Amino acid sequence: MNANGCQRRAIPGGAYNFVFVQQTSPAMSAQLIDGVKLSHQLRADIAVRAAALTEAGTRPGLAVVIVGDDPASHVYVRNKVKACGEVGFHSVLEKYEADLPEQALLERIAALNADPAIHGILVQMPLPKHIDPSKVIEAIATTKDVDGYSVLSAGELVANLPGFRPCTPYGCMKLIETTGVDLRGKHAVVIGRSNTVGKPMALLLLQQNATVTICHSGTPDLAYHTRQADIVVAAVGRRNTLTGDMVKPGAIVIDVGINRNDEGKLCGDVDFDSVKEVASHITPVPGGVGPMTITMLLMNTLESAERRLAKNQEKPAPDAGMVPQPGLA
Repeated sequence: MNANGCQRRAIPGGAYNFVFVQQTSPAMSAQLIDGVKLSHQLRADIAVRAAALTEAGTRPGLAVVIVGDDPASHVYVRNKVKACGEVGFHSVLEKYEADLPEQALLERIAALNADPAIHGILVQMPLPKHIDPSKVIEAIATTKDVDGYSVLSAGELVANLPGFRPCTPYGCMKLIETTGVDLRGKHAVVIGRSNTVGKPMALLLLQQNATVTICHSGTPDLAYHTRQADIVVAAVGRRNTLTGDMVKPGAIVIDVGINRNDEGKLCGDVDFDSVKEVASHITPVPGGVGPMTITMLLMNTLESAERRLAKNQEKPAPDAGMVPQPGLA
């Protein structure tokens, strides 16, 4: 059999009959992209940079605001505050009852905007129904919008300007980076079009010169697109959205989803067992994208503090008017 899968068989009379035989690729098992390990590495670097900032007189500070008694939200908030302490940040946790008036919340955000010790503000979602989340997000100063959710932050991302990248897509890019694959010219498919993950994920991939396709609930024949992709990011919140027969051999698969299977165990949007036999790299759930989200929140807060320090150290512009000279006044 030659390299093209052509097998030569002898037939009576000394002639040969050529038969094409389909070759099966050897089974492969994807390399796990370890979000826990990468998160620890990044947090160690964040802690070093935070210590340097603190030494220079600017300790990074994050304010976390939660309204209501949603149990999952309180767990998330505790984890964020704990993470701040572990890397040497100053943190403020403000808890309010579910009946807090919207105007009162907006006034607290205004006060945090004006607080020089705070470099990042995060309002935990979801909010009670009487509070407009869009109004709250837009009330946060863009220089402190470390979630990267505001309209202006989104515009900065579209225009490729300095700003804060939404934490989950930012973390996904760091995970992809660990594979060592150059994204230039690669075909990336993002499954999901949310403002918090899908759209910014596509833009971040585009910034790295990938060719990007966004798929969603209105996309016919999802598998047609994913089978062509060198990178697939699944972020729709529905398990088994991506299965092994939908993946190009050797693709990188990033699973953003958080779901539960029939046994109640955590799982993602990807059918892990089938996809790992086809992909070259894959993130597990849990232990993949999840640990990176809080880490990138810390990174955004750190970068906000670094920008503040740099701005404070800028020399004032020279006076454009006439400056009196000694002896000439």
